Amino acid sequence: MTITGVVLAAGSSRRLGTAKQLLPYRNTTVLGATLDVVRSCTFDQIIVTLGGAAEAVRRQVDLTGVEVVMAGDFGAGCSSSLRSALSSVHPRAAGIVLMLGDQPGLSAATVDRLIAEGTTGAITVCRYRDGIGHPFWLSRAIFGELARLHGDKAVWKIIESGRVAVSRLDVDAPVPLDVDTWDDYERLRASTSP
Repeated sequence: MTITGVVLAAGSSRRLGTAKQLLPYRNTTVLGATLDVVRSCTFDQIIVTLGGAAEAVRRQVDLTGVEVVMAGDFGAGCSSSLRSALSSVHPRAAGIVLMLGDQPGLSAATVDRLIAEGTTGAITVCRYRDGIGHPFWLSRAIFGELARLHGDKAVWKIIESGRVAVSRLDVDAPVPLDVDTWDDYERLRASTSP
């Protein structure tokens, strides 16, 4: 079965005020560290969506082995970024594993478990100790519905709607931190300090 990884990284970082994709993290950037994790997983194809700060990202982030898709309407929320990615998913892919470009704490082991154990239904989400979080499995069967979404948190609306069966993969860890504010970034940096 062919599986595509999709990393949403097209946001304009309005709340943060600077491109969060390019914030220094470890020996790279927030997006660079996320892509390092994703490249270590068992994907047949990896897509990253860019929009805000795209040119700077291309200059500063290693995009080796990743297909870049431009999200023209990136200011309209994650759903526009996801729509842009769907059109580039390999035609034989059974579905996508959806990840966020500002979650460098994502575990490759969790992603690979999701690929191995969570790809039989329409949607599988990760149930962490403190709540539901990415990565999500989204099967090709719901691509049409995904393409009709609008705004931020749109995938969550499908998950919570009850219209589509949602499976859960239990993960014995906290939800990986995503960077939306400076406080989030400081927490992320503190979580990797020696």
